[in-house]
Amino acid sequence: MSSPSSVEVTEPPRRFVSGYVDGVRPNHHMNDSKTKFVNPWPSFRSPKFFPLLFFILKTNFWPPRVPKNIKSLIPKQTPTWGAEPGNEGSAKATWLGHACYLVELPTPPGAARGVRIIFDPVFLHRCSPFQWLGPARYTDPPCAIAEVPAVDAIVLSHNHYDHTDIPTLRSLLTKSSSSPHVFVALNNATYLSNALRTPLSRFHELDWWEERLLRVPLPTNTDGPAVNAEVRLSCTPSQHISARSAFDRFHALWGAWVVEDLHSHKNVYFAGDTAYRTVHDGEDEDKVPVCPAFAEVGERFGGVDIALLPIGAYSPRAVLSAVHSSPGDAVRIFKDVKAKKALAMHWGTWILTAEPVLEPPALLRKECEKAALGPDEFLVPALGETVLF
Repeated sequence: MSSPSSVEVTEPPRRFVSGYVDGVRPNHHMNDSKTKFVNPWPSFRSPKFFPLLFFILKTNFWPPRVPKNIKSLIPKQTPTWGAEPGNEGSAKATWLGHACYLVELPTPPGAARGVRIIFDPVFLHRCSPFQWLGPARYTDPPCAIAEVPAVDAIVLSHNHYDHTDIPTLRSLLTKSSSSPHVFVALNNATYLSNALRTPLSRFHELDWWEERLLRVPLPTNTDGPAVNAEVRLSCTPSQHISARSAFDRFHALWGAWVVEDLHSHKNVYFAGDTAYRTVHDGEDEDKVPVCPAFAEVGERFGGVDIALLPIGAYSPRAVLSAVHSSPGDAVRIFKDVKAKKALAMHWGTWILTAEPVLEPPALLRKECEKAALGPDEFLVPALGETVLF
């Protein structure tokens, strides 16, 4: 089998307005140095003090109970990555826990595989600055990080510890079989480059609506030259927050991502961690403002083949609706981005909030029925399961 050479990353001609226009700062930038950001919509409102205080006390002193047999209640399988014969023409998405998916695009003629992108990989036991303190996994990853196949791109939605994990990233970046590039939103690259002791040239920062073109030389099953594939990667808005400590809140941008395969024309929407609307106690959630970013994605990309959407970490609603999606919100996002199919994520790994640990998929089924979605339109994969699309 031939070996691939380095991925080339370029900035294509702009399709969408982004950044400064006629000297006017974008409304999600809080300063001109690109070091402070904000959710610029009425759909984002901070939680009120007493609900926030009660949430902190409850999750620290009375967290939801994890059933002793939880690992048998959440299906798990050893990943096959969809490598079975006959799947070459399909795109593949494998859930690796929490918000991590490995996506492989269709295999071009003559190549041994398609372009591989991994989103928000976190394989550590605790999503915390410390491995002796903080939320601990109640389910295990479906494989070891060393068993993850070579990837061409690592895409991160934001810098929270359950989405950006330095040891996991180091393992992926130092694999001898690949040299992936890392794609992040603004003001994340320098921190990662320093923490990983990896050249800054391997990291690419994008603002909302900016894009990069990836030229990926794929290995072949012969000794012939690599097969070149092209993928366009777009950073799109999402409603969330960022912080790695108590002192850098909102200092780095967050975002969702769209991946487009320019050969097969398959595309993928990765929502990362996002909210849809803020709902305070006593409010009718169907009457509060919703984040317009998802409908913009649906219109600008003409829909997506598959959407990777968060369904967990939503309770209490009055505190977390500003930054996390409930299953009902996820169904609304599914419709707004005009997805043909959706896969659930952001549940079943750590206790981060107050809802029962098995509630998200059960609520999702009810919300899909209310929205008249078919049984195969919004799936909850098993850990390690690969879904073809």
